[in-house]
Amino acid sequence: MTETARADDAGPITASVIPGLGTALAGITMVAMLVPVRRGVDDPVVWAGVAFAAAAALAFLIRRHSDIDQTVSGSIAAGSSIAVVLLAGYALNQGTMGSVSLPTVSSSIPVVFVAFVTAGLTAGVGVADYFGIGVGGLKRRGQQVVVLTGVGFAGLFSPYLTTPVIAIPVVPFLDSFSEVQRTLANQVVGQVGMALGTVLVVGAFLKVTDRDLSFIDLRRPTLRDIVWIVGGIIVLFGVLYAISLSMQATGVESADHATTQNAEKAPEMLLVLIPLAILVIGPFEELLYRNVIQKSLYETFSRAGAVVVASVIFAAVHVLAYSTAGLGAVIASLGTIFGLSIVLGVIYERTDNLVMPALVHGIYNAVVFTNLYFLVG
Repeated sequence: MTETARADDAGPITASVIPGLGTALAGITMVAMLVPVRRGVDDPVVWAGVAFAAAAALAFLIRRHSDIDQTVSGSIAAGSSIAVVLLAGYALNQGTMGSVSLPTVSSSIPVVFVAFVTAGLTAGVGVADYFGIGVGGLKRRGQQVVVLTGVGFAGLFSPYLTTPVIAIPVVPFLDSFSEVQRTLANQVVGQVGMALGTVLVVGAFLKVTDRDLSFIDLRRPTLRDIVWIVGGIIVLFGVLYAISLSMQATGVESADHATTQNAEKAPEMLLVLIPLAILVIGPFEELLYRNVIQKSLYETFSRAGAVVVASVIFAAVHVLAYSTAGLGAVIASLGTIFGLSIVLGVIYERTDNLVMPALVHGIYNAVVFTNLYFLVG
């Protein structure tokens, strides 16, 4: 266990405030999961979600009003809440939303999604209680997650600023290009814009946090590192296969990446994306989400915790890319991204070398794009 995972400010306040916060969040989760039940939805998945939310609330209540070991109550609360996340996600995927109309605006909110979110927060509080992390520690971690999530989304939106600049010298020639050439040019410009935007965000982060380029973990791969690359690619595809099988077995539908839909219209774009996956997409995404975000999380989280939190952020920033279907399908796809991100995060955590996850990520994407090209080409 690393220093940041230990009880950093545990004390009497931990025994009341943290369990109290967990109880409140678990209560909200339970109420949200009960909304479909009150509307006549007799789904075992929803009932199971209610039961697990109640178990989490009960664990926090017992922890608050008795001398039960915090590792016992924390593990029960965290485990039960993770179960609610999975069950609520599955319910959303199957169309159980429990939507409630908002009185002041002409829209509604899917209450089961509220349960999905609050259950995730409850799981985090349960982990904090398990390790004896107090209010101050929870606040520091929460603030850092918010800031680094902002950094992640800055990386997502930065190409909207940089790509038009990169496109300026290309625009005068577009009229003389064929349709295929324009498609390829757009892909190259877009990926270069992404790379430049990522560099600007990373540079700004290093400047604001008073760090220099030594923060970037770049070194020549050793023979051991090559083994990590090969093993990582195998594991990455193994995880994808396992997730796909479980989704098929449970009837879970996922959303297509926007690239997949675009490739169906213009398969030629994949011929550019295949090399760019290795040269641009893998390296620059890993630079931001692993070397900057995950490494920064080492300051306040254990390394394992940093891998998980960075993967949550990585999945969250992909929401727009997968917004090609309904909410439940998007959540399923983000769950897959989260699982794949865990593998990349572990590779980086084990090697402390950006080259490793960058190559694994890039080669994985290149293989996926190649397969997609033969499917739609």
